[in-house]
Amino acid sequence: MEDLKRYPYRKNDLLQAWDSADELLLQHMSALTLSEKRILIINDQFGALSCGLKNFDITSYTDSYVSYKAIIINSVDKIIPINNFKNLSGIYDYVLIQLPKNMSFFEDILCHLTQHLNSTSQIICGAMIKHLAPASFDLLNKYIGKTTTSLAQKKARLIFSHFEKEKIDSPYPRKVKFDLLEEELLNHSNLFSREKLDIGTRFLLENLPKGDYKTILDLGCANGIVGIMIKKLNPYAKIVFSDESQMAILSAKANYSKFFTDNAEFHWTNCYEDQEKHSLDLVICNPPFHQGNTIGDFIAWQMFHDAKEALKNGGVIRVIGNSHLAYQVKLKKIFANSKVIATNTKFMIVDAVK
Repeated sequence: MEDLKRYPYRKNDLLQAWDSADELLLQHMSALTLSEKRILIINDQFGALSCGLKNFDITSYTDSYVSYKAIIINSVDKIIPINNFKNLSGIYDYVLIQLPKNMSFFEDILCHLTQHLNSTSQIICGAMIKHLAPASFDLLNKYIGKTTTSLAQKKARLIFSHFEKEKIDSPYPRKVKFDLLEEELLNHSNLFSREKLDIGTRFLLENLPKGDYKTILDLGCANGIVGIMIKKLNPYAKIVFSDESQMAILSAKANYSKFFTDNAEFHWTNCYEDQEKHSLDLVICNPPFHQGNTIGDFIAWQMFHDAKEALKNGGVIRVIGNSHLAYQVKLKKIFANSKVIATNTKFMIVDAVK
């Protein structure tokens, strides 16, 4: 696995493209007879599982564009992951799951899997012990069957479960009512803050700009509420949405169409890489500070650089973040200017002009 690379590639990156849970899963599978077996891999981070089992009959699913690109690059285009549960087909003998951080997403996965398992199907989940949520055992017992675990190795553990339950429809996506909008929004399972409006986004919505903007980007759009509210303030602007979660894009598309009939743009991509340059007047951004279980500011840095590439001269990026993240300093390094627009006890909103 030493040849595997994380995506996007960063020079002198000290993070590796696999973990001990990947190694433990592959070690377990290497002892099995896998010829004529159908294998489904879910949440492969950067392709360790898909590439390690590429000589067998595998299907790889991911909601993440970063993982999608990493799997394609690391497999040298031999594996093209699916990104929608609708593309699952038939019965799978083995399902390997890198346990997600989000238990709503895990529940959604398991419900969809019940349509593609039989009594001989086995689910094998891998996780680092420090990230292993007790709720994952509850969900497996509820939807799949009783669980057993492997011994811990290198701080990782496997969970095994044979399918013993009934087929069931997923309760996701769900409709959620927000006090700022007259219509309910549709939230798929892998969205951030699925059940309510988080306090950072609420503060941002209280401080959206109104002006002569022709094209506005909701960068890291989640369910699209920021893009919807900015459209209400700027009705003649074209709104562009981007997110690295396919479920976010599906949610934003469904939600935007509830309020507007014009054609917005939707991009499933990493930040806003490889998009049209000098095409935007305004970017609104609430950067995530983690990728899976990895915490850092590398996503924010790329978002800011991508925004600068895509903005027209004179275009503005408006960013919200926890005050201690000091985005005003980062933006000044990239744009040579920044201005704090609003603050409260926890958050800071900053503008920078190209």
